[in-house]
Order: sequence, then C-alpha cells, then structure tokens
Amino acid sequence: MEKPHGIIIQTQVKYLPDQSDENADRFVFSYTISITNSGSVAARLVSRHWVITDAYNHVQEVKGQGVVGEQPMLQHNQSFEYTSGTVLATQVGTMRGSYQMRGDDGEDFEVEIPEFVLSVPRVLH
Repeated sequence: MEKPHGIIIQTQVKYLPDQSDENADRFVFSYTISITNSGSVAARLVSRHWVITDAYNHVQEVKGQGVVGEQPMLQHNQSFEYTSGTVLATQVGTMRGSYQMRGDDGEDFEVEIPEFVLSVPRVLH
C-alpha cells in the first residue's frame, strides 16, 4: 500500500566561478532541487527552511514561503524542479533543511532535505 505522504528530494550543486571572487572570499553556488511526490495524496509546498553552514561554522538560516516565488502543488508521481543559489565565505560548506507541505487531505507534514555539500571543484577529493 502506498503512503499518503511521500516526497523524494534530489539535489545537484554547481560552483559558479564567473560569479565568485576568491580573493574577496565570495564563493557562489547554484543548487537544483527536484521534488517528487511519491505519495498517493496531492501536496503543496508551503514553505522552506534552510540551514547553510560554511567551513568556519558560520550558519545562515533562511526561511520563507514556497520556493522561487512559487508554492507548487504536486500530484501523485509529479515532480517540480527549481534552481536557486547561495554565497559562502569559504570554498566548502553544507546545506540542509526542510519543506513544510500541506496534503490535499488537509494534513500538514514536513519533508527533510538531506545535507548536501557545496564545494569548489578540486577542494574536496
């Protein structure tokens, strides 16, 4: 039997050297997130919460409505993909977080976004 609420998160990160300034400790990354509803109930992404940590352990928390100005409604087996970005003061950092979702059945639930690494190429092996 399918779970009513099931969301699969996939992440992909790119370092953007043309927008970064290594001498000024400005490292820019884009990340693409794919959100797939594997549950049997349609669900809307209501808000997001990110925890971004750089190599100095400085933490930025970002909370807001939706993603990229949208609150996508995902039907069963439907995906939504978006790209956003962040700036770090170090060559390496991590991001993790959660999405707050609301099912068509009226139930609110949280989806964890597993931690992923932001890294300038050739810094981590």
